[in-house]
Amino acid sequence: MLIIGLAFALVGALVHVYIFVLESVLWTSPRARAVFGTTEEQARATRELAFNQGFYNLFLAVAVVLGAVLIGAGLTSAGAALVYAGAGSMVLAGTVLAVSSPRKLRPALIQLGPPLAGVALLTLGLAW
Repeated sequence: MLIIGLAFALVGALVHVYIFVLESVLWTSPRARAVFGTTEEQARATRELAFNQGFYNLFLAVAVVLGAVLIGAGLTSAGAALVYAGAGSMVLAGTVLAVSSPRKLRPALIQLGPPLAGVALLTLGLAW
């Protein structure tokens, strides 16, 4: 259960690395504008905000990856704390997106689904 939970949490981390790339590197590109539904003008006007937000997503992913590495190295308590902090924040951010913009439910579920499964399965794995 522990390994499967970490796998789901790491999928969540990969999703957030992708979001980082879209927001911090490709924000004004046609691809990023299509994903986020922004015009070229809106993307230019919000570039600094997106750049910062992208790094937030990257840092959540780093916390999950570092936590998984620590668990693999036998530092289970410290690693689990990092996975819970990173993946739990992903779940909460996805929940905020779903509640604040119901039309963005699909992206919210993509953002929160894998880390939610990861947190639940990690908890089960640690409990047994």
